[in-house]
Amino acid sequence: MTLLLLAGTGEAQQIATGLAAEGISATVSLAGATRSPKKFPLPTRIGGFGGGTGFEAYLAAESITAVLDATHPFAARISARTHDICAARALPYAQVIRPPWTPSPGDIWTMINAEEEEAEAHIPEGATVFLATGRQTLERFSGLTGRRLYCRQIDPPEGPFPFAGGEFLIGRPPFSVADEVALFKRLGVDWLVVKNAGGALSATKLEAARALQIPVLMINRPPPTPGPILTSVEAALGWARAL
Repeated sequence: MTLLLLAGTGEAQQIATGLAAEGISATVSLAGATRSPKKFPLPTRIGGFGGGTGFEAYLAAESITAVLDATHPFAARISARTHDICAARALPYAQVIRPPWTPSPGDIWTMINAEEEEAEAHIPEGATVFLATGRQTLERFSGLTGRRLYCRQIDPPEGPFPFAGGEFLIGRPPFSVADEVALFKRLGVDWLVVKNAGGALSATKLEAARALQIPVLMINRPPPTPGPILTSVEAALGWARAL
């Protein structure tokens, strides 16, 4: 058996460590969104496959016998394509999705589905907005004219902010609650915009928003793939063992 682990989350790092410890043959694949990703204890490839045709060619060339999808919960297009190709080739496939965040007492959340259509309606002009959504979907917020926008990313930007009123911040997680509280105070943040990715490490910004009573625009997840859903590292390792 040769397992392909599609990585991109903290859970993927833990799964890779478990697979290596148990001697399960596997290769990690990273999309290459981060220039200096953390190292994995397994053979690792970085970069896209060249679409569906390229992915199928890779599966055949590397004799991949199963695919474990531990990409970001919002990587819906990649997950759907992977599921469909695995189904067509009769390859075992499962998606690892951590539970979503749910509001706690004191949270001020507004749930939305499409930030490019709904963000402008909820965030007033003149507000200072912290976009914790990543640079890949930054263009969806181009309608937030008249607001001050901050977008945090791991790597230094390769160009200026794509529209007026915005600024990049550079930082590599994890961030403590105290770190986030201090940052939000320094920037004068009025609104926090977050994708509902789930996970304890990324939740510190939500705890900081609760402490400061900053309203949160929470973007709902896309639907998962039709295949098996695993909600923990332990479940993912159990699935791999059973192959």
